[in-house]
Amino acid sequence: MPEIFGLQVDKSGRCQHWHGENDVVANQCASCQQYFACYLCHNAIKDHEFIPNPWHKLSVMCGNCRSQMTGNVYRHLSACSTCQQPFNPGCHLHAHLYFN
Repeated sequence: MPEIFGLQVDKSGRCQHWHGENDVVANQCASCQQYFACYLCHNAIKDHEFIPNPWHKLSVMCGNCRSQMTGNVYRHLSACSTCQQPFNPGCHLHAHLYFN
């Protein structure tokens, strides 16, 4: 099961930056191939900036059940298709940071 890295990350992938009930989406950095609670956590921990992944690559993970999906699948969901955990709808506003 992939680990979610970040600052003060809980068991569902919430971090010190995003810690609401529905903040459970982790994104993978294309450079280091690790999942992070958010790009701010990544940039604070790693020695490089977060690099977005292509929309078609498996690079999004539900922090609740660890189900992985592509950005293309994720962008059409309001909740995890595996466990039905709702996602924060505001995360879609940051898509440009995570996908290219």
